[in-house]
Amino acid sequence: QVQPVESGGGLVQPGGSLRLSCAASGRTFSMGWFRQAPGKEREFVAVISWSDGATSYADSVKGRFTISRDNVKNAVYLQMNSLKPEDTAVYYCAAGSTRGLSTDYRLYYGWGQGTQVTVSS
Repeated sequence: QVQPVESGGGLVQPGGSLRLSCAASGRTFSMGWFRQAPGKEREFVAVISWSDGATSYADSVKGRFTISRDNVKNAVYLQMNSLKPEDTAVYYCAAGSTRGLSTDYRLYYGWGQGTQVTVSS
């Protein structure tokens, strides 16, 4: 059973950067980052395959966010650049339960407490 733990959130000004970390106790097929803003549904941000490093991103973050992995440390990272106020949310990482790079949060498990990211001046 993989139980990811997120860290690295905080308060940042628009245009700034943050790096989120996700420590996993093991590996499945993939690790995904999702986010949830108050009053909104949880939405897909990015996913990476443990085996070949293939990635997929939500259109809203393409070109600004980069997901990466460290297979030795069983860790996944989300580098977030050019942050916007609309990126404000609680960010979660979770383990993918199926092959492929799913964007459906229902196919992930191991949801933790998440880490708050606030983009504001």
